[in-house]
Amino acid sequence: MAVIADPEAAQGFRLAGLEAYAAQSPEEARALLERLVQQGMYALVAVDQGLLPEPEKAVERLMRGKDLPVLLPIAGLKEAFQNPDVEGYMRELVRRTIGFDIKL
Repeated sequence: MAVIADPEAAQGFRLAGLEAYAAQSPEEARALLERLVQQGMYALVAVDQGLLPEPEKAVERLMRGKDLPVLLPIAGLKEAFQNPDVEGYMRELVRRTIGFDIKL
């Protein structure tokens, strides 16, 4: 799993043990996502929806004929912590993306 997020959130994901890439703009996030899709090293790439609201559309051409990686838009820190049920929010994002519920 890899995460593309703003620099502050990316550092937090790294501290949690995930591969995280920092982007400061939508253009930088798109370039990172394109590179990760082309490398094919990850089965799941979570993308801060504040940077790329629709990551699948950003790399639609590169994803043709590929099942992986699954692209998961996630809330940035600001949006996630405004929701009192952060775990439920993340579970719903995963369920919508991959089609079934998993226990986090």
